[in-house]
Amino acid sequence: MEKKQFERPYIKKLQAGMPSKFGMKSKPEPITHIDDNSVADLIGEFGSPLFVISEKTIRETYKKAHHAFATRYPKVQFAWSYKTNYLDAVCRIFHQEGSWAEVVSGFEYDKALANGVKGSQIIFNGPDKNDEDLKKAVGNDSLIHIDHFDEMYSILALSEKLGKKPKVAIRVNMDTGVYPMWDRFGFNYENGDAWDAINRIMINEKLELVGLHAHIGTYMMSADSYKIAAGKLADLAHGVEKKYGIHIRYIDMGGGFASRNTLKGAYYPGTDTTPSFEEYAEAISSALLNSELDPRKLPTLILETGRALIDDAGWLLGTVIANKRLSSGNRATIVDVGVNLMFTSFFYEHEVYPAAPVSEHLEETTLYGPLCMNIDVLREAIAFPLLKKGDHFVIKRIGAYNMTQWMQFITLRPNVVLIDLEGKSHIIRKQETIENITQQEVLPAYLA
Repeated sequence: MEKKQFERPYIKKLQAGMPSKFGMKSKPEPITHIDDNSVADLIGEFGSPLFVISEKTIRETYKKAHHAFATRYPKVQFAWSYKTNYLDAVCRIFHQEGSWAEVVSGFEYDKALANGVKGSQIIFNGPDKNDEDLKKAVGNDSLIHIDHFDEMYSILALSEKLGKKPKVAIRVNMDTGVYPMWDRFGFNYENGDAWDAINRIMINEKLELVGLHAHIGTYMMSADSYKIAAGKLADLAHGVEKKYGIHIRYIDMGGGFASRNTLKGAYYPGTDTTPSFEEYAEAISSALLNSELDPRKLPTLILETGRALIDDAGWLLGTVIANKRLSSGNRATIVDVGVNLMFTSFFYEHEVYPAAPVSEHLEETTLYGPLCMNIDVLREAIAFPLLKKGDHFVIKRIGAYNMTQWMQFITLRPNVVLIDLEGKSHIIRKQETIENITQQEVLPAYLA
């Protein structure tokens, strides 16, 4: 007869209904499979920890978002935000769905070209574009979003050297009622900088102003803020029409849509409070359609949302290393997933689930990663079942930023697996080896 696992005495208030021996059912339902692939089998084949991405979820989420906007506005174009997740397999799925590329560095620009994106379908954002980056973007007819006056002057100088008229937009920051206001990037609407930039572009005649762009913040929980931003961009576009007789080709509303993760300190879970794609679409489209813009020549609406399109498609699988008691008596569980792999644990209360059926007995637990750093905490306090050494767990909604902001620190980065539409798993990024790390090092001869 197998010896049963010891469970500490646990006092819990009984709720109405049919209780078990611990009261109403409260244990987290295990995540045993991802797209019909067993978590245990995935870890057995590809190791632990392990990133898993679902192609099915990516495509379904993209279609849902596109439908929400395309049914409310006549001309819609998505541009995949490379910084959110720039693994080539992920980017190519979005491009197959019809998405352009939005990049913020020369590195990301080159990745987009290598992924087969036409230069004319690459949006180049960000404050740091050197002359070589700009020269490449101008030569490829890419859409360059000007962030500051110094960048504008650099592009003007390049246009003279190259004998070509670059296609540009300006990034506009503004007061949308959300504070602190994102005014670091672009030209301010309220103080007149945006109009100053527009006038300099139009009067110079060496640049072609084709668009207006705003990115009002990140993880925006208010759809109304987008309505305000869209209205102000529409006002600028209408002003350009009246003053110069030029129709702005597109209005780019940037990204920042919230995913369904829960922010640290939030009272309600993100699954209950995050605006839907329909709410964002309603706010933005109504502002544009009700503006003074010529309805016969409406600009294309471009969206650069990243997080909301990919977060749900990512899982992080891991294994318990040990359990211990802290000096307070609280339980601590140490796992093989650290903050070096899950950067978003610094601002999300990620949902963590066992990968197999467990007892209903839950205890407040601190989840620590394996790093020899006190900051390596995945969850400060979570009602969690007692998992033993070697047991597996799954962390939900980690598709955004964790595979671009991760670090090789103390441990090596693991495999990343894509599950295709037929349920087959493919490695899309190999786990690192010590050779990957040391091959970039150069040892002085006197230390050899």
